[in-house]
Amino acid sequence: MTARRDGETLVLEGPVTLTNVAGVLDDGYAQIRAGAVKVDLAGVTELDSSLLAMLLAWLREARQLGRPLEIAHLPEGLATLARVYGVVELLPSGAAAH
Repeated sequence: MTARRDGETLVLEGPVTLTNVAGVLDDGYAQIRAGAVKVDLAGVTELDSSLLAMLLAWLREARQLGRPLEIAHLPEGLATLARVYGVVELLPSGAAAH
């Protein structure tokens, strides 16, 4: 998994699963604190519910900093998990529509 910055966007590429989510979580916190306002998930190749938990944590961090955080290219599997867990309303408007 790589997490790289492209302007104000944090781009995730590769798998985000329980095996690597802790490091990705910390990288994301740092990028949000440094001004990232968008997370692009188009490059995520494998996921589990830990990705959903991570995104919710990042959204909480951004909210505490008084900043928006957009989520782009939400994988359909992740949108399904959000609906099953009843947290889809916590995702930014439109994120789970993909």
